[in-house]
Amino acid sequence: MSEEFHVGDVVEGVITGVQPYGAFVSISDEVQGLVHISEVKNGFVKDISDHVHEGDKVKVKILEIDDEQNKYALSIRALEPERTETRNENAISEKEGEHGFNTLKDKLKEWIKQSE
Repeated sequence: MSEEFHVGDVVEGVITGVQPYGAFVSISDEVQGLVHISEVKNGFVKDISDHVHEGDKVKVKILEIDDEQNKYALSIRALEPERTETRNENAISEKEGEHGFNTLKDKLKEWIKQSE
């Protein structure tokens, strides 16, 4: 195994092969690793070929190194900016006093009186 790479390193490589389960990336003359399909991008990837192609230059983060089996687990997704969920204007939590269990509890007494 190469002593020049460590878990957490961000390196540039070239995709040398694409399979349905992931992409093989050469990060040096002696070292090749796998970007599993789940590590290609945030979100669901149905077909990896829609996102990467043989010959593409990519930056990857080294997730794991298995010295015994000479395997590197790599990630492209780990280098994407974190997604921040946009808040839905119609979310229940946004309309305090209009929706939610506490409001139901408070309204229950009023509804019981109305039904009598």
